[in-house]
Amino acid sequence: MEMIRALLLKNPVLSLAALAWLAAQVLKVIINLVVQKTVDLHLLVSSGGMPSSHSALVCACAIALGRQAGFDSGIFALAAVMALVVMYDACNVRRAAGEQAKILNFIIDNWDKMSPAMVGEDLKELLGHTPFQVLMGALLGIAIGWFGVELL
Repeated sequence: MEMIRALLLKNPVLSLAALAWLAAQVLKVIINLVVQKTVDLHLLVSSGGMPSSHSALVCACAIALGRQAGFDSGIFALAAVMALVVMYDACNVRRAAGEQAKILNFIIDNWDKMSPAMVGEDLKELLGHTPFQVLMGALLGIAIGWFGVELL
């Protein structure tokens, strides 16, 4: 644990990326409280939902690197490309898997002849994000990456 604390304190880019992820996860709990009127602490460690913590994480990292090393640096280019790949995956691949899980869960719930051993637990339906959720996570990460550099 001491090694993790030292790493975060000595690496502002990593610290800001972690802060953006944490901020997005906490915002999920707050948004759920406002919309659903329930406290769901499981959202602190779950994927999917509003805002995208994956997008916040990679955008904070990219922006902080850009501010630190220059937006014309190779390391910023790498971070920006990786951020785009992560956000594309969140919107497309993981979201499609979540939609398939919804259909499979419906089939399982309504298939009277299926043996109980085949059913198991429900598949996780909230895997990906809508483009809006990815955008909000990206904006959160960009803001934390941009302004956080000044604080660290």
